[in-house]
Amino acid sequence: MTEPTVDAWTSKAEAYLALQRDLGGPELYGLELALPALGLRRPAFSPAGGGLEAFRVEIGDCRKCGLASSRTQLVFGTGDPHARLMIVGEAPGEEEDLCGEPFVGEAGRLLDLILKAVGFDREEVYIANVLKCRPPRNRDPLPEETTLCLPHLKGQIDRIRPRLILALGRFAAQSLLSCADPLSRLRGTVHERNGVPIVVTYHPAALLRNPEWKRPTWEDIQRMRKLYDERVGDKPAWNPPA
Repeated sequence: MTEPTVDAWTSKAEAYLALQRDLGGPELYGLELALPALGLRRPAFSPAGGGLEAFRVEIGDCRKCGLASSRTQLVFGTGDPHARLMIVGEAPGEEEDLCGEPFVGEAGRLLDLILKAVGFDREEVYIANVLKCRPPRNRDPLPEETTLCLPHLKGQIDRIRPRLILALGRFAAQSLLSCADPLSRLRGTVHERNGVPIVVTYHPAALLRNPEWKRPTWEDIQRMRKLYDERVGDKPAWNPPA
């Protein structure tokens, strides 16, 4: 009788964990904490059907609105498809439109520094925008553009199944929460969307124009990290710098 290979055992373990997750949710038997110890990734189960890559193929060369005629390319999103932390911004800028990846310009570099300050690397989170195409001259998104594009973001969230969402800026927060409240009222409170907590803070691009907002942003980011530790708890202990 041939002994099962390591790959075979890994496959069986992944299948078992996926089944337990489907039946009892991520907390059953502490699966979120057990997976790293087993050397495994979180099973790519999706109640929406199909994974993130399949969803990207499904969207294809989306032309639901007029932004398709002025964009260079659709900017879907980037990062870990099984990320526990998802970050949502407004729309691609010029550099993002050219390279096809969100947050790659100066605001993106600032976002990387902000994440690193609380113990996250870009590669372990998932970053997306509400709009997948750049509005001409970086104007504000139109209501009809948001209505047509928001299902793409919701589809990403349903497939990634993050444990926490960080909304960057008023537009992202209002879109996720289906509200018209100003950013001043949305910050400082933990919101929820379908059971997923949402922390709201300033967009990095706004910080570049208004450095005085960096202190309140730091307060928001620390709140996000504390909440992440409470909800997920898979990272080494972190203490904010004095």
